[in-house]
Amino acid sequence: MNGPSLLRFASDPAEDVPGRDGPRVVGLDTSLQATGLASSEGWCRVIGYEDKKNPITKLPHAARLVQMRRIRDAIVDGIGRPDLAVMEGAAVSRSGGGAHERGWLWWRLYEHLTDAGIPIGLVSTNQRIMYATGKGSGSKTVVVDAVARRWPQWQTGGNDNAADAVVLMAAGRDWLNAPIATMPATHRAAVVKALWPEASR
Repeated sequence: MNGPSLLRFASDPAEDVPGRDGPRVVGLDTSLQATGLASSEGWCRVIGYEDKKNPITKLPHAARLVQMRRIRDAIVDGIGRPDLAVMEGAAVSRSGGGAHERGWLWWRLYEHLTDAGIPIGLVSTNQRIMYATGKGSGSKTVVVDAVARRWPQWQTGGNDNAADAVVLMAAGRDWLNAPIATMPATHRAAVVKALWPEASR
């Protein structure tokens, strides 16, 4: 069974990426409709199911599973084999439809990374916002603006999912002692609080 195209946005790798030769880190902000991916190599992607006439949570269960697997496989292809993957922690308290399906996707991606031996960092939503802005809360627009200012080489097209992934990636590089930008202590507090794979450092 086919379905709508899953690539919602993609940017080409920038030529002037700071620390390109350092550890390869991918930030991963999972979502059924728009999973954000960002690589320390300088590119961003947004992958997800978007068919307003036939939303994924309204499909018959068998068809829904097919489309969720398509999303998972496309994201896995995008992740590749980084030295570290940084995921936003599962938003278990998030309201709205599709919580069951979102949980499936998050765990399947975590499973893939674990099985592939790729170290995983987990950054909460508040920690992600703190690393970008210095504060533990803020609007999507504030984060997008912070990314454009601090990490302009990563072209997000103003997409908040891509911007979130850039922040996760940057936090991972910071934790590996190979930051792509100098960050104030108020921002770096988020790195200290996040969950990291100790054996990979």
